Amino acid sequence: MKISKKKHLEMILENVPKHPNPKVELEQYSTPATIAADLLWNAYSIGDIEGKSVIDLGCGCGIFTFGSLLLGAKTSLGIDIDEESIDLAKKTLADIDVLNANFITADVNSFNSFSDLLNNLDGENDVFDDLLFVGYKADVLIQNPPFGSQERGTRNIDRKFIEFAVNSADVIYSFHMASTEEFVIDYFRDLGADVTHKLVYKFPIPKLYDFHTEESRDVKVVVLRATTF
Repeated sequence: MKISKKKHLEMILENVPKHPNPKVELEQYSTPATIAADLLWNAYSIGDIEGKSVIDLGCGCGIFTFGSLLLGAKTSLGIDIDEESIDLAKKTLADIDVLNANFITADVNSFNSFSDLLNNLDGENDVFDDLLFVGYKADVLIQNPPFGSQERGTRNIDRKFIEFAVNSADVIYSFHMASTEEFVIDYFRDLGADVTHKLVYKFPIPKLYDFHTEESRDVKVVVLRATTF
């Protein structure tokens, strides 16, 4: 399928389902198709998608997995701790016309890198040898990690995602609360990565959990592009 316009990409990504059973402790908020399409289109425009191997970390139901392949990525792998979301992503493969999409269930807290993860998959890593992840490292990693703001969530989980990403890809696109931008940039730099670009979005948070009092609220987020080479 040839995608020639961002709006076309957005329309297809609208068909990617949201988390089937959002879990507050995982801070699960699905990325809207408008934001996913804009990020991917920007990444594509500077050469970070077409012909690249992509990891969609904390993928949910795979919106960046599918979107990157629609823009010409050579392979894309979605990773998420939530088995329900991964199962739904796999079912969606039948509805979206892409090749070389794969999904695995894994907890980023248990691994230091993509290579570390694959070496602990009980022999399943042969599958990924065929996906052109050279040296078990991706060209690009896209992540919308939990922000670590919920009391029931895992403390500093956003830092763990950053560390995993820096060890796993040459280029990273990472979502964060706008208020933490300066800290996150410094954290990337401390890990040896350089932040080169920034995208700013109003991320809609729908009323999903008991503590939500508004039907929807926009939260300002930044997506930072970092390089590790």
